[in-house]
Amino acid sequence: MGYKFSAIVSVYNEEPVIPMFWNELSITLEQLKDYTFEVIFVNDGSSDKSGEIIDNLVSANTNTRAIHFSRNFGHEAAMLAGLEHAQGDFAICMDSDLQHPPSCIVQMVGKANEGYEVVTMVRNHRADGGLRKRLTSGLFYWIFNKLSHGQIEPNVSDFFMISKRVAEVVTTEYPERTRFLRGLIQSVGFKKASIPFVAPNRAAGQSKYTLTRLFFFSLSAIATFSHIPLRLGLAIGLLFGGFSFVVAIYSVVMKFLGEPFSGYTTIVVLISLGFSLLFIVIGIIGEYIGYIFNEVKGRPTYIIDRINE
Repeated sequence: MGYKFSAIVSVYNEEPVIPMFWNELSITLEQLKDYTFEVIFVNDGSSDKSGEIIDNLVSANTNTRAIHFSRNFGHEAAMLAGLEHAQGDFAICMDSDLQHPPSCIVQMVGKANEGYEVVTMVRNHRADGGLRKRLTSGLFYWIFNKLSHGQIEPNVSDFFMISKRVAEVVTTEYPERTRFLRGLIQSVGFKKASIPFVAPNRAAGQSKYTLTRLFFFSLSAIATFSHIPLRLGLAIGLLFGGFSFVVAIYSVVMKFLGEPFSGYTTIVVLISLGFSLLFIVIGIIGEYIGYIFNEVKGRPTYIIDRINE
């Protein structure tokens, strides 16, 4: 077909693993000599020697570029920068920690030849996936699909391929700064395919996603796709209004029957529960206001320090 592919590699403090990643990627690209590839490394403000290693790879290899951020802006920003600078007919987003096996690119290229414009990689097993990770991941996708208007496939990863026109839609028609790309690319339509893969252990280094960071990332992902949590206040208000009405009727009946209802325990429990739920609802509203505030400010999603090509 003569397609050109852009491999976008997000890098953040991956000094030990970059040489291993490059070796595996080079082996894969040797199998795809009939196609043209460019490799775009996006250095997301690494504080180790990742930037230096990437620059050395770019100097020694043609069709490679390095985009260096001025600071850490996050994984979503790194993928977006790669998509905006990609020149290929298809863009492949992946991480450099080898949990997105470069060998899978062969299957992705095959799907491109079959006419698919969105190819998602779905983890059917992860070597580092303990019970906690499986439960939290499963819970997130269940909640996401229950709350959002669109449905996404469970266990999809940030390892995906999209055509040039899909990339243009994502980067130009969706200008929001809080993005959930793995969900976004499944919501734009076009001919889509999924490929299962096994995510191996990290070749070196440690995951940059702590449980706390994953929690807030999950909140932002849900908030960008659904406003249903904002209706929680209305639902709680109606529920408590109904319950209060029942308690009021009961109290009046007991009064006329000569059996006054003190209700001390009930009142204490209701007040405690009511205030707890009230602050939860206020917190949810505050999160949405925070996202709106970030959008209104219009600050850049990322800032490029330099590009090495």
